[in-house]
Amino acid sequence: MRPPTKEVPPQEFDERVLEGFQVSPLWHQGFIRDDGRTDYVETVKTARWQYSTRPVYGWGNVGSKQKSTAGWLAAFPVFEPHWQICMAGGLSTGINYAFFFSKSIVMELEVLEKTSMCYVQCNVFEGASGEVALTAAGGLRQIPGPSETFENAALVGVHYDGIFYEFVPWNGVVNWEIFPWGYWYMAADNGTHLVELEATTKDLGTTLRAPTAEAGLTPAYKDTCFGVLKLQIWERRYDGTKGKLILDVTSDMALVEVGGGPWFSTWKGKASMPELVSRTVGAPIDMDGIFRFAPLFKPPGL
Repeated sequence: MRPPTKEVPPQEFDERVLEGFQVSPLWHQGFIRDDGRTDYVETVKTARWQYSTRPVYGWGNVGSKQKSTAGWLAAFPVFEPHWQICMAGGLSTGINYAFFFSKSIVMELEVLEKTSMCYVQCNVFEGASGEVALTAAGGLRQIPGPSETFENAALVGVHYDGIFYEFVPWNGVVNWEIFPWGYWYMAADNGTHLVELEATTKDLGTTLRAPTAEAGLTPAYKDTCFGVLKLQIWERRYDGTKGKLILDVTSDMALVEVGGGPWFSTWKGKASMPELVSRTVGAPIDMDGIFRFAPLFKPPGL
């Protein structure tokens, strides 16, 4: 029987697919087996799962039009390769044939990096009422052009109580200090609020494969879901100092990651943009509305 070429009902997938998976924004199902080639890690022989997801946070205020992670220029192949956050947090229910889980926090994103990067993500916190979702990342990004010139790029995005607090280079400054493993610190200022996060881990981490320009799919990342995290947000006073404390939460279930490079010493970075560039990138341009009148020119995937 030939495998399906599009998403099919769950029962049909189980009957027709010997090995593989299908993914949509709200459904994830699959079956994979160990082929014996990954002999350097301990793993199970087979894994089967299926679960549905109810979105809680996208990338913007609840009830408002959602934002593009990299601004309106992300509609064009300017920042390739780059990643786009589709869902900052959601509640999943399903069966993985070993455990039943309900109301598990999930996050969806696509990642494709080839240089140094850091990443912190968490949706399970203590100290706040309501759902909190954190996404923070920093890295080196190649600037489009004939020469191989790179720039620092970073963001911190926090969803709390239905409000999205966005810290990106086109609305402020993002700073970070990251060890090769075990310590992550980021601080940002977007003109109206200040944010700080600090994460540590004693876990050795798990090596992950990632697509690279030089060697294809190769071990290039290390992460763990046992990060100890502290996250704080303040209102910003007119002089740039910390005002009223809005959010003060902790977690011992943060995902922390380093990748690319390799790099062997503490990495300190800063991401910001000149005012003219930041005004251009941060302009509230509705690309969907523009291409609605010229669908033939709409970029793939928009």
